[in-house]
Amino acid sequence: MAGIKEPQPVLPFIGVLSRDGIGTGPLIEQLAPLFGSVTIRSTPQKFTHTTYYNKEMGDRILRQWWVFDRIIDPAFLIDMKHASNTLEQHYQNDDGGRDINIDPGIITMSNVILASTKNYSHRIYLGKGIYAEVTLIFKRKTYTTLEWTYPDYKEPSTIDFFNQARTLLKDKLINAANY
Repeated sequence: MAGIKEPQPVLPFIGVLSRDGIGTGPLIEQLAPLFGSVTIRSTPQKFTHTTYYNKEMGDRILRQWWVFDRIIDPAFLIDMKHASNTLEQHYQNDDGGRDINIDPGIITMSNVILASTKNYSHRIYLGKGIYAEVTLIFKRKTYTTLEWTYPDYKEPSTIDFFNQARTLLKDKLINAANY
C-alpha cells in the first residue's frame, strides 16, 4: 500500500469574460486577498466561440485569463469557485444578467483544471457542490486539448499562455524546494 502524500502546490488562475467596456480593475483588487497579486495576464480577446453568454452580457464580450502569484493547495479550488460565484453577484447588470463571468481553475505541472457547479460525464465531484474538469493536459512539452476542451482553451495563444504559466509554476516550485 502506498502512503498518502501531500499534493504538489498549484497556481490559481481565473478566466474572465466581461462585457466590453466594463473595467476589471476592481475585480483584481477583490481577488487579491484570496489569491495574491495577478502575476501574468493574457491579452484581452474578443469572445466569439459561442453565443451562450450573449443574452446576459451582450454580443461584445472580452475573454482574458489571470494567473496569481501565490501557490496553493489544489483542494482550495472548491473555495475558489464559491468565492467567484459570490463575486459575480456584485457584477449584475440592469437586466439581471452578469457583466463579468469568473471561471476559476488551477495550473499543475501535468494539467489545467477548471471548477464547475455543473456535473457532466468527464467531471469529478470534489465536494460542497463543486466539480473539477481536466481541460488541458501536459504532453510532449506542451499543454494539449481533450475532446471536451472549450474552444477558447484550444486557441494557440491560450495554449502558449498556459505554457508560460506552467513555467512560472515550475520556477516557484523549485524556489520553494530550495527554502
